[in-house]
Amino acid sequence: MFWRKGSSEEKDKSNTEDALKEFIKKAPKATYTFDSERGAPVSELCRQPDGSVSKECRMIHMQSTRLFEAMQDLGFYCALPLNPGKTHMECVPIPKI
Repeated sequence: MFWRKGSSEEKDKSNTEDALKEFIKKAPKATYTFDSERGAPVSELCRQPDGSVSKECRMIHMQSTRLFEAMQDLGFYCALPLNPGKTHMECVPIPKI
């Protein structure tokens, strides 16, 4: 029997990325925010759909640096908010020309 090192990790990574894509697919034009403790293995990803008072959040099993990269790969521009008292990242969809 052969054991491929990292195969379980690759499957978990794929499941996490699929969960992220599914969450984004439900509201691709929404503004998203994410936040986590420094170095934490999970991040809270939230969106507030247009016209909605409440926001929807999911815990995503990615460090914030990886989530930042994944959001950019999905066509979002992410940056810190203008308010220096806020520590979350804001991601807005990049308009398609």
